[in-house]
Amino acid sequence: MLKEFKNFAMRGSVVDLAVGVIIGAAFGKIVSSLVEDVIMPPIGRLLGHVDFSGLFINLSGTHFDSIAAAKAATPPQPTLNYGMFINNVINFLIVAFCVFLVVKQVNRFAAAPAPLPTTKDCPQCAMPIPLAAKRCGHCTTQLA
Repeated sequence: MLKEFKNFAMRGSVVDLAVGVIIGAAFGKIVSSLVEDVIMPPIGRLLGHVDFSGLFINLSGTHFDSIAAAKAATPPQPTLNYGMFINNVINFLIVAFCVFLVVKQVNRFAAAPAPLPTTKDCPQCAMPIPLAAKRCGHCTTQLA
């Protein structure tokens, strides 16, 4: 059983998947930092110094100045954190766009598919003839 597991784990596809997941997680952290630290501050400034991550609706009816204050209350108060949702949507859109750009470049460098054949060999004389030919132009054999 241990040998089977070793064979499974060392297959190329499993190792490739593991590398992809690790690189994807690191790439996700980079994009999250890009969104939170580079993109969102100017957008927040343009919209009147709004920090999207701090936007919330307190569902308990009492007033709290921040999400942290609502969570620190005894008992913790339920909040609808729509600002974090906005940040996550923007983060997702940027990640999706980056993945699109990477896949587009990889596909550009991938080998083009081989063109479909336009000829076939005559079964009688083995000379190349068009695929749609009804008769061989070299030996005049009737084709099916």
